[in-house]
Formats: sequence, C-alpha cells, structure tokens
Amino acid sequence: MDKPTHLIEFETMLLGRHRHLDRSAYLLLNRIHVTGPMSIGQLSDAFGLDVSTLNRHTSALLRAGLVERIPDPDGGIARKFRLTEEGERWLGEEREKNILGLEKVLAGWTAEDVTAFAAYLRRFNTDIEHLAGRPWPRL
Repeated sequence: MDKPTHLIEFETMLLGRHRHLDRSAYLLLNRIHVTGPMSIGQLSDAFGLDVSTLNRHTSALLRAGLVERIPDPDGGIARKFRLTEEGERWLGEEREKNILGLEKVLAGWTAEDVTAFAAYLRRFNTDIEHLAGRPWPRL
C-alpha cells in the first residue's frame, strides 16, 4: 500500500468516519443553498442519482422541515425545493461545527500548509467533477 494513489484512497475513506451527520442531507442542503431552488430532476442531474433515491432523501428533508416545495420561480412546471428558515439555520450550525472541528485539527499547521491543502482539495474535487461532468457551484 505504498503507491500514492493507494494512500490517497485510504485516507479519503477514513475522512468519512468523522462525519456525525447525515451526509446526504448536508450535501443536498448545501447544493440548494448555493444554487437556489431546484427540482427533483435538477437534483438528479446534479448528483447523478435516481429520482427514486432523491425522492427518499427530499421526503426526509421535507418531514424534518428543512426544505419546502414551491412553484418554480421561473414559471416552469416542476415544483422546486427551497431551504426553509430551519434548513438555513441547521445548515449554518452544521457548517460551523465542521469548521470548528477543522480548526482544531489544523491548529498546529502553518497558514501556508492550510492554504496549500485547501488548494489541493479544490483541485482534486474539481478534477473529479470535470471527469464526471457534474461541476459543483462554488461561492
């Protein structure tokens, strides 16, 4: 396991064990927050997931009061999902928890190391997005 790609695979797998929240909810809420209201079809295209899978996830978000269904603001036929005030609050709190956790982990790193790590992560993610044909909007 000394090939760099093997080490990267192993380390990215380990990253997932530190997530204490519903990853799909966090990703869906983040995407809607950045993009604005989205239909189930738009979410399916954005994530490359079946509509049935997204129906389960969005139903859970609706039940939790984190999103609501609204008419398409652009006049389209499909209804769209929009974050509720509770969804915005929940997302903000989860993001803050994640940032605080990262700040603890990175406390001993130099500012240059943190900046370089962030740049490599962005490059890694954007290269994956490019290959998948699903760019993620960034703020």
